[in-house]
Amino acid sequence: MTSATDTPKKSGGFSDIRKMFGGGQSTLRQFGILGSLLVIILIFQIWTGGLTLSPTNLINVVNQYSYILILAIGMVMVIIMGHIDLSVGSVAAFSGIVVAKAMADWNLPWPFAIVLGLVVGALIGAWQGWWVAYVGVPAFIVTLAGMLIFRGANQVVGQSTTVPVPSEFGVIGAGYLPELPIALPFNVLTMLLGLIGVAWIIWNEFRLRGQQKRTGSDMAPVWVSILKVVLLSAVILWAAWLFATGRPGTSFPVSGIILVVLVIVYSFVTNKTVFGRHIYAVGGNRLAASLSGVKDRRVDFFVMMNMSVLASLAGMIFVARSTASGPQDGNGWELDAIAAVFIGGAAVSGGIGTVIGSIIGGLVMAFLNNGLQLIGTGADLVSIIKGLVLLLAVGIDVLSKRSGGASIFGIWSRRRQARLETAVPETPAVEPTAGTNETSIPADNRQP
Repeated sequence: MTSATDTPKKSGGFSDIRKMFGGGQSTLRQFGILGSLLVIILIFQIWTGGLTLSPTNLINVVNQYSYILILAIGMVMVIIMGHIDLSVGSVAAFSGIVVAKAMADWNLPWPFAIVLGLVVGALIGAWQGWWVAYVGVPAFIVTLAGMLIFRGANQVVGQSTTVPVPSEFGVIGAGYLPELPIALPFNVLTMLLGLIGVAWIIWNEFRLRGQQKRTGSDMAPVWVSILKVVLLSAVILWAAWLFATGRPGTSFPVSGIILVVLVIVYSFVTNKTVFGRHIYAVGGNRLAASLSGVKDRRVDFFVMMNMSVLASLAGMIFVARSTASGPQDGNGWELDAIAAVFIGGAAVSGGIGTVIGSIIGGLVMAFLNNGLQLIGTGADLVSIIKGLVLLLAVGIDVLSKRSGGASIFGIWSRRRQARLETAVPETPAVEPTAGTNETSIPADNRQP
């Protein structure tokens, strides 16, 4: 007798394509967000006559929006926990002015000034984390107060004036990978960085398939893995070539390297460490996580502190690129970071979200903003469009969770479940044993 579990699984459908990016409903949402990003880039590439994907514009996008993407990395962890942080713009501005004053008035070398800025961010984060985790004040109120406190502190320390920073400090915000003494029509280090990315994609796919084989997990067909590696490798090499062939003196920005390193580190932390699992556990169900032994207050504390450290780093990168710290730095940054996280697939109620998804959401906002500027759209209309995009993204998230709602993801999930149910054969009726009036029952199912 063939059981339902012995039924062979069909391959070659949309489910195999989904395995290219993982699986599950959250992955489907991120797949849709990635598609939206590609559509936005394609539309503006045609609309601007090829300017969107020009080397100069891509370099500008990374330089202009890397600090927002860094904020999104920390903000997604805060939102997964069910909190919100409204103070990141003010914290970034305050750390920036402290670092600028330290270099201008105390003659502090720029590497030590960066360390000072990170320490300032950690202290601010510990202050706000203590109120949230151990006093119990909602993060919305704590960070709203922090937004006002540190905005005022920025103007007190800087006396509402602009404070310039040394040119050496500018490398973290406006620097590029250096040129090697090799006569080639592209930046060698940028292309080498692209090749390292391709090598990692190939190695990671082999490692993933090996783990799935050892554990007996459901594996994607070989053609899916090959297509995934080829597509991702082509995109990485093409992007590396664009960055490597920009105007003389430019290449992949240093701020972009900092961003890539942070994405790798925080993706590992959230997906592969106990602390990362605790973030999702507390965000999904705080009471259940606490009863299972998770120290939810400690998780709250460190997530809030981490957010302020990343805000300080983002503020220093912005100051380095601007060559000065001013009283208006950081205005509206928290809104851009929050928008990136929600567009990237994070749930309003917490418990759901990824670092990669938030980066994709941030890139959606970056290329949307950049494309609208390239075609000469006014700042007022840009703001309206960005607000509509955010509203649409959160609306889709709400609809996807509403029972019986007209959600694209809900409809897809119900249809898929119906197909699975019709694909499982019914268990055949058990025939009575010859010569008896009893039904033959397996020994494991008989009552004592």
